[in-house]
Amino acid sequence: ILSKNPLTNLKYHFVITVALVTRYCIDGGMETEQAYRLSDFYIIHMDACSTIQEISDLHHEMALDFTGKMRLLQKNTALSKPVAQCIDYITAYYIYAHISARITVEDLAVCTNLSASYLSRLFKQNLGVSISDYIREKKIEKAQNLLRFSDFTYIQIANYLSFSSQSHF
Repeated sequence: ILSKNPLTNLKYHFVITVALVTRYCIDGGMETEQAYRLSDFYIIHMDACSTIQEISDLHHEMALDFTGKMRLLQKNTALSKPVAQCIDYITAYYIYAHISARITVEDLAVCTNLSASYLSRLFKQNLGVSISDYIREKKIEKAQNLLRFSDFTYIQIANYLSFSSQSHF
């Protein structure tokens, strides 16, 4: 049922699109829990949108986020098992559950039963970036979302994401 309000119609469209993209990504190999978390994240943020432009921008961000995660998933199929384990650990444990905790190469080495130096070289060979750069990229992605969709101050976000200082953030 369409509404006479274009904003309401666009919100319905957004929810339907997120649902379809979520199902498509699950069919494509994305972990069900990760796909539904992303879906919930974007639907919750869409509810806070009050203009058509905000919804349009969020729609674009959502599509890029799902696409990027699927691209990474496809890359993971060509990754070595320890690097894929690291990415899973970083994504599942760190990004979704304990973003304010500090994660180290040593933590990941324990997770994969490899030495920290060997794991670092392997990670760089597989992804082209260091483990710390990869984690930093994920923290920046999280920070961008918090800046866009929360009322937290810069210092609160810097502290939450365990940056050493607001200026470092």
